[in-house]
Amino acid sequence: MLGTPLHIWIIFGAAIIIALGLDLGILHRRPHTIGLKEALIESAAWISIALLFNLWVYFDRGPQAGTEFLTAYLVEKSLSMDNIFVFLLIFRAFNIPSALQHRVLYYGIAGALVLRAVFVLTGITLLQKFHPIVYFFGAILFFTGLRMLLPRKRELHPENTWLVRITRRLFPVLNEFEGQKFLVRKNGKWSATPLLLALVALEAMDIIFAVDSVPAVLAITRDTFIVYSSNVFAILGLRALYFALADILPRFRFLHQGLAAIIIFVGTKMVLGDHFSIPSLISLAVIATILAATIAASLLFPSRTSAKSSR
Repeated sequence: MLGTPLHIWIIFGAAIIIALGLDLGILHRRPHTIGLKEALIESAAWISIALLFNLWVYFDRGPQAGTEFLTAYLVEKSLSMDNIFVFLLIFRAFNIPSALQHRVLYYGIAGALVLRAVFVLTGITLLQKFHPIVYFFGAILFFTGLRMLLPRKRELHPENTWLVRITRRLFPVLNEFEGQKFLVRKNGKWSATPLLLALVALEAMDIIFAVDSVPAVLAITRDTFIVYSSNVFAILGLRALYFALADILPRFRFLHQGLAAIIIFVGTKMVLGDHFSIPSLISLAVIATILAATIAASLLFPSRTSAKSSR
């Protein structure tokens, strides 16, 4: 499929399905509040699995592919930090109890895997059929990065997204929760619970994020398998990362500036690719340096609110 043997895709798909099944069927079969220790262990496990997969790509497909996967994974993982802020907003908007948040994230991320596949295939097909669109993708990234550099406060209202509004029109919405159910049948009609609205809001926001993140990874590599697999591994670790960093992440004062610098860099790399090729190792070094500088600056120069709360 697009340069990668079918059996590789089958093995990859089977591994992801098994991992998701173990996650929901065994580790999180019963709803519970996920503590920091459990979240950190699960997050470390997902990152370790991604790095082991990266090792397999390195030895099976060569150093170039291995470096491209690691760079793409790092870019996608970095950009997904913004998703954590949105998860917080969504759960607050719909008053989702902490014990039920994992279930919403599980199905939300499962849906995101399908949406990302569509975006990746569409993006690569467009680049193959109409190469000048590379400049359009690069412009999207460059503009997005510049917009993120602006100091204005971003206001998001996930409860008012178009998919949520459509869902409200299709189903009556209950005010109370019905266990872990997204839909319940009452008086002969299907009604939506707040869990379904939160799930729909997650999918709506992922469509918005994919517009930035998929072109960013396509600036690193055009290998369909590497683009999609790096997206998948970054997304799969998002749930555990959310529970581990939801309270800590807002303290990273310069996070958005760091993400903006990464987006601007990959956008520039994409636009200049036909005239000046930046080696994969250089790209990896630049992105890793930006992330390290962002974290260091946030720790050395915390905001006043973060400094007060840490006392």
